[in-house]
Amino acid sequence: MKLKKYIVAIFYALPSTAVVSAQYKETEKKNKIDALYPQVPFDSLQAKLQLAKGTATIKGIAFTKAKSKWGLKVGQRIYANQIKVTLLPVTPYLESWYALRKEKESLRKRRYVYLSKSAYRYRLEAITNSDGEFTFPDMKPGKYFLQGFLGYTHNGTYNEYTGTGYNNYGGQTDYYQQKSYSVDHEDRIEAFVEVKEDGEIVRVNLH
Repeated sequence: MKLKKYIVAIFYALPSTAVVSAQYKETEKKNKIDALYPQVPFDSLQAKLQLAKGTATIKGIAFTKAKSKWGLKVGQRIYANQIKVTLLPVTPYLESWYALRKEKESLRKRRYVYLSKSAYRYRLEAITNSDGEFTFPDMKPGKYFLQGFLGYTHNGTYNEYTGTGYNNYGGQTDYYQQKSYSVDHEDRIEAFVEVKEDGEIVRVNLH
């Protein structure tokens, strides 16, 4: 009787083991985003000194223009309404980051060039009004990098084919209906600016 129980136990155990050994877990796809950083050391003391209070002022207007199908900016200005403009001191680290970005960054290949958290910490921020105007007061002489991200919607129309009509003489007429469309965009707008002396007002177009 005991032998029979063991045989039954083995009978039920074997198929279970066979099923487990046959399982295959599909691996997750790796995130293929490449993140690159400058190799130049960041000098936090230098950045802090550059952002110390001065007596100059940077005043600017942030805007963009809608892009054509060839990627050119054309048409009227689209002013940045209530967007954040970031100001960073131009240091050897930032210059290295900018050069690396121009050389290596590729949106198509999902390759991006980032600032370190330490470098991004040393920044000033301003918010534009509805006309895209912004101000950075109390600036010292020096070079600065400005950046913002301006979102907008491009609206347009196109003619959609709806059918063809025929007359008694063999002629035909194609019919179209005008349809509307909208496409969302976000432009990265940037500029370098230099304050040359105390007390001056420097004006810049950020686009």
